[in-house]
Amino acid sequence: MDNSLAVVYLSIFVGILAFAVVTIFRQIFKTRRLESSLSRLKNKLSKDKGTTQEYYELASIYSQKKIYSQAITLFQKALKAAEEEGEENISPIYNGLGYVYFAQEQYDLAIRQYKEALKIKPDYVTALNNLGHAYERKKLNAQALQSYEEALKFAPNNSTAKRRSESLRRLVSA
Repeated sequence: MDNSLAVVYLSIFVGILAFAVVTIFRQIFKTRRLESSLSRLKNKLSKDKGTTQEYYELASIYSQKKIYSQAITLFQKALKAAEEEGEENISPIYNGLGYVYFAQEQYDLAIRQYKEALKIKPDYVTALNNLGHAYERKKLNAQALQSYEEALKFAPNNSTAKRRSESLRRLVSA
């Protein structure tokens, strides 16, 4: 009996250890891929003028690394490059810029950027969710609810919008 209990404990320990090793290696590979992209893009953009996509990718990396001032600059360069290239799908750039402002608790600027993204692409569900979240942070619950309900029109299975709109409905009606 003692021997079988030890085998069970050992098996559980090995399982937990294997899970931890897999998780650590996944994180290492993800970080290496991110750092490789960062290095490649920084080198290219320091030598040449970049494309909209390159500025956007580098800005997104800086955003993930929480280096917001550089992310803002690069998102703005992406917008300028998009204007020069005649790029039409710039909603993700405005959304990314809004996210950076939101992360810095500059909710008015974030809202402005999300609205710009929605002017270009009114059915951009991510921007609608983000706009709702920014309104919530500003305690503008009615506008937040409206934004989430708009997101649900375009994506009825959007779990974030469903959850937040149900919660806000109770707050707004109370």
